Amino acid sequence: MGILSGLLAVAFFAAVEFGKFMLLHKYAGLTLPAPAGEEVFHGPAGLLRPWLIPIFTTITGLVTGWLVNKYIPESTAGGTDGTDATIKCFHQGGGIFRPLIPIIKGLTSIFTIASGGSAGREGPITQMGAGIGSWIAQRTGMTAKERRIMLLAGAAGGLGAIFRAPLGGAMTAIEVIYREDFESEAVLPSILSSVVAYSLFTFFYGSEPIFGIPQFHFRDPRELIFYAVLAFACAFTGWLYVRTFEFIKFSIFARINDRVGLMWATAFGGLCMGLFGMFYPEVLAGGYGWVEMAIMGQLPILMMLTILIGKTVATSVTIGSGMSGGMFAPALFVGGMTGGMVGQLAGKYFPNIVTQPGGYVLVGMAAFFAGVAKAPVGPLIMVCELTQGYGLLAPLMMASALCIVLGRKFSLYEHQVDNKFESPAHIEDSTINILEQMRVDEHYTPGRVTTLEEGTTLKALTDIIANTNELFFPIKNHEGHITGMLSIHNVRNVLFNQDLFDLILAKDLATKPATLFRGDDLYTALLKFVDTDYGQIPVVSAENQDSIIGIINREDVFRAYANTIREIREQE
Repeated sequence: MGILSGLLAVAFFAAVEFGKFMLLHKYAGLTLPAPAGEEVFHGPAGLLRPWLIPIFTTITGLVTGWLVNKYIPESTAGGTDGTDATIKCFHQGGGIFRPLIPIIKGLTSIFTIASGGSAGREGPITQMGAGIGSWIAQRTGMTAKERRIMLLAGAAGGLGAIFRAPLGGAMTAIEVIYREDFESEAVLPSILSSVVAYSLFTFFYGSEPIFGIPQFHFRDPRELIFYAVLAFACAFTGWLYVRTFEFIKFSIFARINDRVGLMWATAFGGLCMGLFGMFYPEVLAGGYGWVEMAIMGQLPILMMLTILIGKTVATSVTIGSGMSGGMFAPALFVGGMTGGMVGQLAGKYFPNIVTQPGGYVLVGMAAFFAGVAKAPVGPLIMVCELTQGYGLLAPLMMASALCIVLGRKFSLYEHQVDNKFESPAHIEDSTINILEQMRVDEHYTPGRVTTLEEGTTLKALTDIIANTNELFFPIKNHEGHITGMLSIHNVRNVLFNQDLFDLILAKDLATKPATLFRGDDLYTALLKFVDTDYGQIPVVSAENQDSIIGIINREDVFRAYANTIREIREQE
């Protein structure tokens, strides 16, 4: 996984940087600042033609929308970006990525960033690395648990390589999937993958960090006051960042998508981004060059404020419209600008205490992303790896922790869950041991169950429903075999249509049958409830599987589980 995700990161990075060099530097004639560790391609700028930028971004939006709508329409529900799609796949997809999704998303991300779209490389490379992990796991016949670990190992390899932070990339990959937890079983695979991928990446591009900056050190405990202020500032800009993205995505582009389709929504997003970038090029692409300038104290406070607001809007338009790219780099950008403003203000009025305002940019990056992504450890380690030292460790820890506490009510990633107990990926771990110890015969309701014949008409069905409290009815054929289940929800739309009373039969409204035996454990019952989404399942005799002896409710299983947990806690 480390080898494959590392080679993928090498190719992806080269494609993005070459694309930016050609489209923005050569054709549009822009000279945007680049951080010291990313100046890969060099050459004189072309004739200044900023009007080409909206053309580039609009075409990219059109092609992206067409490809996604035609080949991977299911990816539109993937969430915020590639990282969020990986989170969703981990929790809800069984670790299975359809290979076409990361391929198309990766290719369109290259053109989105290269044309000037405000997006980052980290989200796409996370999704592509995760896609490789999922593909290998499927090809080798791994279990669902192993597929999920491979998914995270691939994501960690891509993230650690592209960010040149092997430990930070690995830790971010395993903790970003939860708000209050991390995937401990994936720690070693993710670290191994990330280290190998990082080593391959540095073989091609060198081991220098992204930013060419001096060493920063925390020496005066009084500075913690200003770092606490920075945490509050990052919590506010984080809230603004997330809420702006949600408003633009759901209130503007989701409605455009519903009216005219995804392709025209992404094209309009590309046009808006291009026009914005044409007049304000500071918001184009990833923007790490501006972050390095902020660290070096080369940006005034007012400019950092305008870039912060502009980057928030530009990123929301780019990603919110459906174009491909990541929210990771723009989040670090906004956090860095927030830290730069706080650092410069503190250095101006308290120069004896705040002697290195540039350090606030780095701490702001980590604290901001920790707050919006609920990832306290990974971003902190990343900054230490970027600065090649632990001189800012104390303020990094405090600011990140404060920012997470202050930002508990919002999250950048839609598919994050609180912890393992909330994740469908761990439902087996959290329920199987307890529920396997309990049997259906201890919790079902014995007695007569209302059963329908396949030929029961809708008219007769209305009388039956009116005279029973049951919501689910087993259906039998003329031979007495159970052939299906009828839910009252299935007949709700036709229940009062008298024209259909003699035309619709019970078998026309039935869904697949489901039964349980008295000797089945409650874990088996839970799986059947999850699989069918029924609220009640009939219990049948082991000697005659068509003889219904009672019924068990979904609430009976939940109540049994809750009561057992309560008893265990009381004993402890």
